[in-house]
Amino acid sequence: MATGTSVEAASAQVLGGIVPYLELDGASKAAAFYEKAFAACEVFRYPTDEKGRTMHIHLHINGGSLMLSDPYPEHGYAHKPAQGYTLHLKVDDVDAWWQRAIAAGAEVVLPLQKMFWGDRYGQLRDPFGVLWSMGQPSD
Repeated sequence: MATGTSVEAASAQVLGGIVPYLELDGASKAAAFYEKAFAACEVFRYPTDEKGRTMHIHLHINGGSLMLSDPYPEHGYAHKPAQGYTLHLKVDDVDAWWQRAIAAGAEVVLPLQKMFWGDRYGQLRDPFGVLWSMGQPSD
């Protein structure tokens, strides 16, 4: 994990075409949860301030990048609960990914099941309110 400078941040490889950037109340705790639940690898973070907040954490999950930040209400970025989006993980072994996420503390929203379009698919909510889905083509 790299920590600190703008040069280090610029050298952290961004993976994927669209990169979600989530503002979460407890970005450092969320990063630790994502490491356990989704095998995330932290590639960069800015140090925390005196209130324990960080303005940027960069993770790699399942071949893509995910960016995290704490809210900074004094700069116009107050915390708002997660709503209106789902982060989807297309994986090779959905049962293993599912069980790891549940063991880490994710809450089942839609049980893992074979869907009408052919995938094994389910939805989970993480402790920070973010909705995640997982899917794998069925045999």
